[in-house]
Amino acid sequence: MTGTLRGPIHLVGIGGIHMSAIARLLLQRGIAVSGSDLRRSPLTDDLEARGARIFEGHAAEHLPPGTALVVTTAAARTDNPEIAEAGRRGIPVILRAEMVARLLEGKRLIAVAGSHGKTTTSSLIAFILDRAGRQPMYLLGGECPDLGGHAAWGAGDLAVVEADEYRRAFHAYTPAVAVITTVEPDHLDDYGTPEAYAEAFHVFARRTQPGGLLLACTDDAGARRVLDLLAGEPFEREAYGLDAAAHWRAVDVRLGPSGGRFTLERAGRPLGDIDVRVPGLHFVRNAAAAAAVALHLDVPFEAVRTAIAEFHGARRRFEYVGEAAGITVIDDYAHHPTEVRALVETARAAFPGRRLIGIHQPHTYSRIAYLWNDWLGCFSGLDDLLIVETYAAREDPAAGRSARDLAAAITAPHARYAADFDEAVRIARGIARPGDVVLTIGAGDVNEVGPRLLEALR
Repeated sequence: MTGTLRGPIHLVGIGGIHMSAIARLLLQRGIAVSGSDLRRSPLTDDLEARGARIFEGHAAEHLPPGTALVVTTAAARTDNPEIAEAGRRGIPVILRAEMVARLLEGKRLIAVAGSHGKTTTSSLIAFILDRAGRQPMYLLGGECPDLGGHAAWGAGDLAVVEADEYRRAFHAYTPAVAVITTVEPDHLDDYGTPEAYAEAFHVFARRTQPGGLLLACTDDAGARRVLDLLAGEPFEREAYGLDAAAHWRAVDVRLGPSGGRFTLERAGRPLGDIDVRVPGLHFVRNAAAAAAVALHLDVPFEAVRTAIAEFHGARRRFEYVGEAAGITVIDDYAHHPTEVRALVETARAAFPGRRLIGIHQPHTYSRIAYLWNDWLGCFSGLDDLLIVETYAAREDPAAGRSARDLAAAITAPHARYAADFDEAVRIARGIARPGDVVLTIGAGDVNEVGPRLLEALR
C-alpha cells in the first residue's frame, strides 16, 4: 500500500501519541518523515533517532523542500503556519484519521473505541495476536512495553487500532471487528452535548463491515445502548462484561493487590480460568474483551490465556515509577472522573492500609468545567490531594475553569493548588511519609513529577 505514498511526509503535531505512531510506521517503510510540535519529548527524540527530522515549534520554514503530503493532528489551530505554507505551495493536507485509514488499506481492522479503557484493550488485543504468531499491524494510543512501543507494521493481515473519538476521528474506519468499552460524555468542547457524543459512537458502530462483529461492554449503560439500538444491522452483535446478560462473561472474579483471576464464559459455557497481573476490576473487563476478540479470530484459548497472564499493561496505566524513603510512586493517565474513581479503587485494593496522596493535573479547562460536579467527588478515596496547574493542550483559559478553582472547591480529601511541578514536588515531599503511596494523575505531562519527587526524596 505504501507504494501509493511518496515522501517526504510532514506531520504537524508529530509528538502526539497517535501522530508519532504514524511517523513510526512510515519510517519503518523507508518513507522520509519530518514533523513539528510545540516542544520536544521522549517520543520525538525516539523518532529523530529513527531518522525523522524534528522541529520544535511551528513555522513555515519547517516544511522541507519537496514535501509531498502534510498530515495534521485535529488539535492543530486553523492558523498554523505550516498548514498555511502547505496551502501556499499546493501541498495536500489531510487529517490524522485519514492518514491512518490509508495505512490500513488491505488489512482486516480491529478498532477499539470507548471513553475509557481503549488503550489497554487495544494493546492487549495486539499483544495476544502477536504472541499467537498472527503478526498484527497496530497503532495504539499509548506505549505498550510488552510490544516494545505503540506502532508496528506487522506481516499479517490483521490490524489493531485504538479508534479515538476526538473530532470524530473514528468515523474514518470500517472495522471487521469493532469494540466499544464505554460511552460516557467527554470531549464536550468539541461535541457540545452528551447526546451528540453518544451518537458519534452509534455512527462508528454502524461502520462495522457486513458480516463483522460489534462487541460492546454490557456493564456500561452507554455501550449497552449502542448494542440495543443497532438490532437488525448486517453484522453480529455481542456483549461482554460481568453482567449476567453478557455473551462473553467474566465470572468468579478474584482480585488481589497485584492482579487476580477470573473464569471466562461464552454463552454460559465456561472456557477456563484466566490470570491477570494488572490490578482492578476494569482490567478484568478489558481482558474479557480482548479474549473475546482473539477467540473470534480463531486464536486458541490456551494461547489467549498465556498471553493475558504475561501482559504488564500499557504505559501510564497504573504504572510503577519507583520507591524512595519508603514512599511508592505510581503514575496513571486518568483524566476523567470515572477513570480517577477506578484508579483510586484499584490503589486501595493494591495498597491496603496505606495513605494515598494524589497529584492531579487537569487536562483542558473545558473538561474541568463540563465535568465540574463529577470532579468534586471523584477524589474522595484519597487521603490528600494536590491539584497542579492545568495542562491546556489546545485551549485558552477562557474555555473553562481553572485548576485553582478546582482545588478550592474540593472538600474531600483536603486539596491544595500547586502552580507548577517544582511546587508540587516541594509540597508532596513535605506531606509524604514512609509507607505512603503517591499517585500522579492526568493525561498531560504530570508523569514528570514522579521521577522528580523520587529524586528529591533520595
